[in-house]
Amino acid sequence: MNIAKPWIAVLAIALSACASRAPREALPPIAGTPQAHQASREAALAARSDWSLSGRVALSNGKDGGSGRLEWTQAGARFDVALSAPITRQSWRVTGGEGNATLEGLEGGTRTGPDAESLVFEATRWRIPVDALTLWVRGRASTGAALEYAADGRLLRLSDAGWVVSYDDWRDVGGIELPGRIEARQGEARVRLVVDEWGGAQ
Repeated sequence: MNIAKPWIAVLAIALSACASRAPREALPPIAGTPQAHQASREAALAARSDWSLSGRVALSNGKDGGSGRLEWTQAGARFDVALSAPITRQSWRVTGGEGNATLEGLEGGTRTGPDAESLVFEATRWRIPVDALTLWVRGRASTGAALEYAADGRLLRLSDAGWVVSYDDWRDVGGIELPGRIEARQGEARVRLVVDEWGGAQ
């Protein structure tokens, strides 16, 4: 059974809502070089490993898609990600980190495995790089990633492990700049996130 199909009807609505969200007042251009600014952000974020976010997410694999509310809590290497679609009343949750993952809320019962991305893909056919997103969602890059910067000096895009991650709507959260919009693409796979609230950054 393809569990993504009931969410197709709301995908277009969610994408439209993401696109039409009123932008915040833009932060002023950075001081110094983009590379130094990004390095400073990375160091500050690495020191604050416990964080959370609430927002809206839209997913697509080229044929099927889904959308809903996203609640993400990170405690060091451990993550707890819950996705719910109010219209269809479907929800699922993936937890894990450090070489293990658990997926709950889908037909067939709880699933476990060593890798969250593979676990979610096998169950839903959605490719969501959960482990990598623990870095990417806050605008952090793993070793070897290629970075591009916007005209204001902030991170615009990173390319890593075959994924291209784009950033927009940067805001100051407790003295650290965090993105309000994130989109990750790999081929037909697409994850688009609008962050309503960041937590744990202070």
